Amino acid sequence: MANNKTLKIAAGQQVVYRGQKHRISQVLSLAEVELLDEQTQQLCTADISELESVVAMADDFKPDLQVITDEAWAIAKLRYDIIKPLLDLPSRTRLQMEDAAAKHGIYVTTLYRWIKDYSDSGLLTGLLPKQRRDKGQVRFDDQVEEVIRQVIATEYLSKQKKSVHKVCSRVRELCLERGLAVPHANTVRNRVKALSGELVAAARLGRKTADLSYKPHEGKFPGADYPLAVVQIDHTKLDIILVDDHYRQPIGRPWITLAFDVYSRMIIGFYVSFDPPSALSTGLCLVHAILPKDKWLNNFDVKNQWPVWGLPVKVHLDNAKEFRGQMLTRAFEQYGIDIEWRPVGRPNFGAHVERVLGTFSKEIHELAGATFANVRQKGEYDSEGKAALTLSEFEAWLTTCIVDVYHQKVHSSIGMAPIAAWHKGIFGDDQNPGAGLPAKITDEYKLRLDLMPFELRTVQDYGVQIDEIHYYHDVLRRWINAPDLKEPSKKRKFTFRRDPRDISQIWFYDPELSTYYPIPYRDTSHPAISIWELREAKSRAEADGRRHVDERAIFDAYERMREIERQSIDKSKAVRRLHQRRKGHSEAHKPLNDVVSPKPAEQWPTDTAVPDIQPFDEMDDLL
Repeated sequence: MANNKTLKIAAGQQVVYRGQKHRISQVLSLAEVELLDEQTQQLCTADISELESVVAMADDFKPDLQVITDEAWAIAKLRYDIIKPLLDLPSRTRLQMEDAAAKHGIYVTTLYRWIKDYSDSGLLTGLLPKQRRDKGQVRFDDQVEEVIRQVIATEYLSKQKKSVHKVCSRVRELCLERGLAVPHANTVRNRVKALSGELVAAARLGRKTADLSYKPHEGKFPGADYPLAVVQIDHTKLDIILVDDHYRQPIGRPWITLAFDVYSRMIIGFYVSFDPPSALSTGLCLVHAILPKDKWLNNFDVKNQWPVWGLPVKVHLDNAKEFRGQMLTRAFEQYGIDIEWRPVGRPNFGAHVERVLGTFSKEIHELAGATFANVRQKGEYDSEGKAALTLSEFEAWLTTCIVDVYHQKVHSSIGMAPIAAWHKGIFGDDQNPGAGLPAKITDEYKLRLDLMPFELRTVQDYGVQIDEIHYYHDVLRRWINAPDLKEPSKKRKFTFRRDPRDISQIWFYDPELSTYYPIPYRDTSHPAISIWELREAKSRAEADGRRHVDERAIFDAYERMREIERQSIDKSKAVRRLHQRRKGHSEAHKPLNDVVSPKPAEQWPTDTAVPDIQPFDEMDDLL
């Protein structure tokens, strides 16, 4: 399905190539297409990475995911669940549309409108309730139907399992409040009865219960029938000690977050750092998996391509509570990705990605500085003394291992190399048709922002304060002390996105313009620091006996910390690790220092939320 958020790579699709409109005449490979110049009628070969969408992005309405009310989000999700079976059909007949409309108690024209709204945007936000612009015109039928759908979405299709009687009462209350004709209780009951059993079970009992009752139980991994159908993401601590870039001294074992395509056994993305697993590492891994890797691979000396991009259909994630935040969940829902938490007691849900992590562990044991599972395996080997690779050097080794070795080697479970399985799943063979090349995300910038941590704050006369740090820019002026729209006695809260690796500026979402603006420190003389350094500096200031730790005390403590580091001759492992983290965070891509452009930008960060970030001293104990 083509839309203005993704670019479909298929014959007949209109694209922009080097500033000119072309049409894809045929897909040549995983990396190249043949194009027809629509003006000159000349054919040429082009890299898929250079293709752009013809749809202008500048005028798109881009609501921030966190400012959408839970009620509106529930309505959009309900509408998506209703149209999803129709979206999956290769072609839709009028009879199929009429049957679906009757099943859910809606008009066929409404169903067509929802499908068009979703197809135009490719995002769940395309199905949000529209603000009415026809005030003064009475349309009771449509409004009553909307109230019924709203109450069913928010009251009945929820884990609270409210009764149909409660739903009928709530519909009556809302209709009376809005001056609408109150529908008969049987009308509401019929709407509830028309809901599919799978939809009700998933909303009220959970996806696991719904799958057990309504999904077929297959011998192979269920649903992994084509590339990106099922992706598993998992984390592990690697069996190798790395050294810092400056002193080449050991600093500890890194963590890896890895995304794995179950159908082809291809690795579609990864993220390596010294920080423990979190929603941040999951988001960075996911963005790496979704976006094309052509430009990223230019940093490494690899012989083969990594032609993998696109949105997964379903992602399996660790069941840990730190990965269940609203930011990550809404980002998945926004892009139409089904998220499935690994059920307790069902190890098969993570077996594939754990197996490939085990494969890399064996390869890592051949590297200098490798650690081992037990004393017998280690023998007299001095892991720290032999450590030689930096984080960036290990990342280069890992990339080569994935692209030039693992992807090219025959996998025993599927009887072919992962890259061959990927090619088969995309283009098909004599027995099975291929799924086609996945669509490319056209708005990379918005994808990155949707996976970035956020804070809700009021705008004061001094600007905005987050964790004792003040930020200000003139774009905030008109929102100073703005009243809440629903409760005028309270101040309105706005959404601010923040990169944990560099908090020297934040991004303010203007709710009227649907645009982000970078907001710097109010005192721009302060150095750029990470949130981990902020919390460590705050702890140091409190340890110094400060009764009230403010911004000045935090940055004073930070400067003292840096001075101690500079004066330290015999660096400890913890300090070297801190130094390496700082280096990694400082090298993170930064956005432009002016009004954010809606076009994708090369230098934007690729972060997501960190629900429970620990200070350096506590994190060091974990590593």
